[in-house]
Amino acid sequence: MFGASKNQDGTPGATVLIVGANRGIGLELARQYAARGWNVIGTAREPASAQDLQATGAKVSPLDVTDQASVERLSESLEGIDIDLLIVNAGIQKLIWKLEDIDITAFEHSLHVNTLGPVRIICALLPNLRLGRQRKIVAITSELASITDNTKGSFYGYRESKAALNMFTRSLAAELGGEGFICVVLHPGWVRTDMGGPKAPLDVTESVNGLRAVIDSLTPQDNGSYRTHTGETLPW
Repeated sequence: MFGASKNQDGTPGATVLIVGANRGIGLELARQYAARGWNVIGTAREPASAQDLQATGAKVSPLDVTDQASVERLSESLEGIDIDLLIVNAGIQKLIWKLEDIDITAFEHSLHVNTLGPVRIICALLPNLRLGRQRKIVAITSELASITDNTKGSFYGYRESKAALNMFTRSLAAELGGEGFICVVLHPGWVRTDMGGPKAPLDVTESVNGLRAVIDSLTPQDNGSYRTHTGETLPW
């Protein structure tokens, strides 16, 4: 039951909120954190259809990151609840390979989901995070967001939306670091999910094992960093 986890000293257990937890990486994060005794809140656009997420024991909350009213309803439902760790995992990847193939509507949608969605969520849940003990904010990004490593172009919309997410998180780190927050962006690797496709080399369990290990090991010195699921530092 959500909220029932206790530490050995009887204090409430740690709470993680995972945005976009109904499948893929988000679902595996929910499974692994729940299996380790965390209080897990997982969001899904259609909670009634998120049976696999429900099976983890997580509290399932409805959320559409592109809808400000939906974000506000989530915030209201969690008023006064401590959140130790926020993982913003929701994202889309519309493959646009060439400049002449850019669909502005699809490009805008990538920005709404991958950039503005996390901004909405983090701003709305900041009071809950300030109540938490760990004060960790993790945004799931991509190595494709690296400006330094972008030598081939393509992935229009996706690269830009994730690069903007990186910059937003870097600004969070600068502003909130003095309050003890640790704000990072993590690349999960190329993972065999609906988004990554069947040819991806990484199994979702392997990716999430790595992500969780990196998150567990975060210290204030890591605030504002851009890293892979193995802990490697990526160039901005």
